[in-house]
Amino acid sequence: MARNTLTPDQIVRAAIELLDDEGLDGLNMRSLGARLGTAATAVYWHIKTKDELVRLAGDAVWSEVELPDLDATGWRQAAAAMAGSMHAMLTRHPWLGQAFGSHLLYGPGKSRHDDHSLALYEKAGFAPADADRAAATVFVYVLGSALGAAAQVSLTRRLGKSGDPEKELADTMAAATEVAMAFPRLRDRLGDAAAAGYTAGPDSAFDFGLASVLDGFETRLAASGTDAPQGP
Repeated sequence: MARNTLTPDQIVRAAIELLDDEGLDGLNMRSLGARLGTAATAVYWHIKTKDELVRLAGDAVWSEVELPDLDATGWRQAAAAMAGSMHAMLTRHPWLGQAFGSHLLYGPGKSRHDDHSLALYEKAGFAPADADRAAATVFVYVLGSALGAAAQVSLTRRLGKSGDPEKELADTMAAATEVAMAFPRLRDRLGDAAAAGYTAGPDSAFDFGLASVLDGFETRLAASGTDAPQGP
């Protein structure tokens, strides 16, 4: 692909694919150029640094998050939809959670999401300052919930470069289980058919936690007498 036919959008899309496949450590201009069928210098013509490329890729994936119509949907249903969609996006792109701790990320995609989130909680009945807090609470909860999946992908990728990841993970789980058996509540869980569910984390944990957060919001709104109608 010639330099003059390469566009920033093509570069960012290819970078997202490379990040999905190889993670933050696997992103470099040479590998990206090879994926695009061009020299690394052609990439630098459009995007000067790796940090800028991560910022652009990190912002682009926010367009995947569903933004419900707040005029047609009750606030709680909209909040659950946005949170679930954000969680799915972070799971599809596990490098993004890691990038939050190592890069300065901003852009119109993230701002679009954040503005809609604030509008949602203002519609629910929160004053602007409390809408900020509610939006931040859900954001941090979703981000934290997705970090487990991101860490698993990163760990499996790293182990795969040095040996047999399945064997190393199995050996580690066996050692961790042996330690946990000394603690009664962990022993109870590890000793029955739910052991696999305990070690991996219950499938419903995200939904349970999110419902608990939204329950708390409803309680605060009801106590203040400002709870908005749920809508359709």
